[in-house]
Amino acid sequence: MASYSKNNLALARQSGLVLRDLGDELLIYDRQSDKAHCLNRSAAAVWNHCDGTRTADQIAILLQEELGASIDEGFVFLALSQFSRDRLLENPVDCGQLSSQMSRREAVRRLGLGAAIALPLVASITAPSAAQAATCRGSGSVCNTSSQCCSTICACPPSSTCPPTVMRCV
Repeated sequence: MASYSKNNLALARQSGLVLRDLGDELLIYDRQSDKAHCLNRSAAAVWNHCDGTRTADQIAILLQEELGASIDEGFVFLALSQFSRDRLLENPVDCGQLSSQMSRREAVRRLGLGAAIALPLVASITAPSAAQAATCRGSGSVCNTSSQCCSTICACPPSSTCPPTVMRCV
């Protein structure tokens, strides 16, 4: 099925990550790459078992009990391949051709997953840098420096003596 070694144990990366449990989802912020990853319930369940002591088969057995659905190692491989892609594991896991060439539709058909459980999904976004996230002030807003204004012009209104509380974005 996949070229995953039975001795290859997945270990979730812990350093440089901020984790937030959101009930049915797990939000992971990677401070090294400035990326946020949202794991759906299925992916979060796999993530929680990536402790470096279990194989994909063992994780699948645990998930069957927890999620009440028929799950095989292919299901776990899909999650592990996404974790590897997003550098969320200590060491990348080679899941072979299963995860890299299979569409989600093909995975549902091949893994035989019904409506009882969703495929593991990791949605990722890159967080903006501080400079990108900064907002500027519009015309007429109080300012202290030109860099605060969208127009990059912070000036004294023509009819004032210009104490700092009077300066406005033009």
